[in-house]
Amino acid sequence: MGAPSFSPYRDGYWLSLGQHRDPLSDLRSGVHAGKNGSSSVLPESACKFVPKIVLLARKQSTLLVIIGASELTRALQTAFSSDAADLLLPPEPMHDKSPLLTKKKAFAATNTVLLLLCLMYFLTYIDRVNVSTASNIFEKELHLNKTEVGFIFSAFAYPYLLFQIFGGYLGDRFGPRKVLTICSLIWAASTILTGLTGGFVSMVIARMLLGFGEGATFPTATSAMSSWTRPVDRGFAQGLTHSFSRVGNSLTPPMVVALMALTGWRGSFIVLGIVSCLWVVVWYIAFRDNPADHPRITQQELSELPAYVDSTTRLRNRVPWQPLVLRMLPVTFVYFCYGWTLWLYLSWLPQYFKNQYHLELKDSALFAMSVFFAGTLGDALGGVVSDLILRKTKDLLKARRNLVVVCFLCSLVCMIPMFLTTDLTTLVICLASAFFFAEMTIGPMWAIPMDIAPRFSGSASGIMNCGSALAAILSPVVFGYIIDTTHNWTLPFIGSMGLFAIGSIVAFWMKPDESLCVPVMTSSMNRGT
Repeated sequence: MGAPSFSPYRDGYWLSLGQHRDPLSDLRSGVHAGKNGSSSVLPESACKFVPKIVLLARKQSTLLVIIGASELTRALQTAFSSDAADLLLPPEPMHDKSPLLTKKKAFAATNTVLLLLCLMYFLTYIDRVNVSTASNIFEKELHLNKTEVGFIFSAFAYPYLLFQIFGGYLGDRFGPRKVLTICSLIWAASTILTGLTGGFVSMVIARMLLGFGEGATFPTATSAMSSWTRPVDRGFAQGLTHSFSRVGNSLTPPMVVALMALTGWRGSFIVLGIVSCLWVVVWYIAFRDNPADHPRITQQELSELPAYVDSTTRLRNRVPWQPLVLRMLPVTFVYFCYGWTLWLYLSWLPQYFKNQYHLELKDSALFAMSVFFAGTLGDALGGVVSDLILRKTKDLLKARRNLVVVCFLCSLVCMIPMFLTTDLTTLVICLASAFFFAEMTIGPMWAIPMDIAPRFSGSASGIMNCGSALAAILSPVVFGYIIDTTHNWTLPFIGSMGLFAIGSIVAFWMKPDESLCVPVMTSSMNRGT
């Protein structure tokens, strides 16, 4: 048989399998091909892995089909040869009744990796929002106004934005183990340096270094999850890891207040930076890019995971930037709408309670913690609900997009009473409820890049997270400017409500049910006839 080859065709590819004498016929999917009605070469067990094959033509004994999804691999392997199977990834089990989906032990290797990623999310958010609580002290020592404090908050986001796509690309190309180790060392060092700053400029530089180090973390972690997480657990894994980040948000205000009481505001940054360094050591020792290389992985776990694409194949395959960016644009905008409110909360919520209600620092920290804790519950529940909907309906649009739309609208409604009352208890409930529903979108949103482009999930999630990174630049500064100008601490929340409304509309352009179709270039592509 001649060497298989690809040619682009609309949103898929023509696959030429060369001189093949036993064409397909009468598949269950409704496809007909062949010569004199020859019988199907696919066994019945393989037919269920052929959700969509559209026969285009037959020229000089060359079979041309359009490739629509990675599930075709097993069918092609059975029908033709290993040459054809090398061109696509193995199928990803998506059904809750699949015999592959069995319960895992609590200390299974996959759970250990997920726990390490949860701890990373926990530490990254502590190190990025600790400045919010400490600002009540250092703004006086460094003689800063609210606009300058807002700029310090957002300085983190400039390199964070720039490094999103590039960092995700590095994770896809060189593997999460190396990339996360290097980036984590940078963010840990920058946290320590923040405690050594002497003024506005040095504080901005330290925050920008933090953004550079953390820029690649979430996209690269998503790349790791693509190899280490079952497809039906993607929403849960993303929701769980992000819930740990919200636990970090919740604990940071009282934790930083306690550390400042013991060591001063500078010492609090140094202590947290050292803790981050300890995580880096554990990560490098315990993680492997290829699950099969992990010393404690079992065959049962490997059979449930997607196929691993090795470093040689990753280096040979270029990221399809143009179609990937186009597919991720509406996802990125929706995530910007979410990120605007997220960064408003993370940057200004402790000061909102302190200045709007003239609370002591420790009291404002406790109120902020209660709001962030609601977000923790939303993160965990959103991922579980998304995966539950997927298992029940087998519909990614309902499990991802529709859940995001409903939660955005619920967040909008929860913010309305903020403009109708000044009662502190009511305000806390409103802010917590709005944050709860906003955070419920995290699981489905971060699962979408893995649904659309599982082989390029680091790059895809990097593109999406650019939306949040841009919001991190704009939201804190706009909030600070509005406060300096109007002295109204409630007015900036109108922007959040408007963006939730717009985002719920744009979300209908997200298409997680349509996977990006790109061939895998392997050594078999270079073999002759």
